[in-house]
Amino acid sequence: MENPHAERQAVLLERIVKNTSKCTEMILELNHSLEEILRANASVKTAAELATKYRKNVQYNLEATKGN
Repeated sequence: MENPHAERQAVLLERIVKNTSKCTEMILELNHSLEEILRANASVKTAAELATKYRKNVQYNLEATKGN
């Protein structure tokens, strides 16, 4: 006769392993999506930096020519 507690523990352990596997799979998918987002945002970041530098240069030039 088998131990009913061992049987129940085996079932619970199987469920835990299955859920952990699904969780790992979802985390890998999330990481992949985040990598795609970061790659897509790289050009937006560059454009934002250029716009900020341009705005600072325009502001500097306006202030420099204001006295003339």
